[in-house]
Amino acid sequence: MRIVSLLPAATDIVAMLGATGHLLGRTHECDWPPGELAGIPAVTVTSLPEELTSREISAAISGDAHRGSSVYQLDLALLEQLRPDLILTQDLCDVCAVSYGRVNDAVRMIDLDTRVMSLEARTIGGILDTVDAVAALTGTESRAGEIRVDAERRLSALPGPVPGSPSVLFVEWLDPLMPGGHWVPEQVTYAGGRPSLLGPGAHSIPQPWSVVSDLAPDVVVLGPCGFTPERTFDELSVATAQSGWAELPAVRDGQVWVVDGPAYFNRPGPRVIDGAEILAAILAGRPDDRAWRAGEAFAAR
Repeated sequence: MRIVSLLPAATDIVAMLGATGHLLGRTHECDWPPGELAGIPAVTVTSLPEELTSREISAAISGDAHRGSSVYQLDLALLEQLRPDLILTQDLCDVCAVSYGRVNDAVRMIDLDTRVMSLEARTIGGILDTVDAVAALTGTESRAGEIRVDAERRLSALPGPVPGSPSVLFVEWLDPLMPGGHWVPEQVTYAGGRPSLLGPGAHSIPQPWSVVSDLAPDVVVLGPCGFTPERTFDELSVATAQSGWAELPAVRDGQVWVVDGPAYFNRPGPRVIDGAEILAAILAGRPDDRAWRAGEAFAAR
């Protein structure tokens, strides 16, 4: 099986299934597992400079150059050279990866006999179903079963919804403000919190920062899509400069946290279980080294 992954979450899934040896191509953003992807060529590039702020990225995506289309470009020549049997992509977010429709068009254009699979998970259950679907195509069903059993065991060990659960606002984009949607509300609920604004499976849309004062969350978790924790710290002023920020219960109580969004929250792969555990540790007052308190200086770990 010759596989090209056009989605970082798909690369995560392939790796967890033990099928990295079948991976011939990946995106330029695929970064996990560390050290295992160095020899696998990137078949995508992005037109956006790395140094852009979240506001500048949003403006570039919504401007005339993109009009909401993907900011990824596909290397058709390399794709034709690799001649994969299976391409993994998505159609959930047009600005997160090369879309299913564009990939199908490319496959037809270069006349490849390739199956294109779109990963459309919106919930944690959907993510595990996606793992099963990829496993069925790669002959790794046994490993998929182990991943599901492990995920269900770990989730069942979390507090889950309890009376008086603290309200949690998860921020997946800073400027404009976008709350965590899809599987993130489930992560919050499993962790023992009460998600703000969105329910399980809901798609996130921009919100005015003024809603945060109205919500008065007990905990704020910042995990912008595609941002490292260090980069999130660089943009904390987007939040801290908002009217009423200092009066929020989360700010008064020192419960504003920065997490690694791409690793544990933004991507529909099995590591969202780790994300739920990270949130549970925060809410229990025992945060581990995968969470940083926003009121303190950033220290890489």
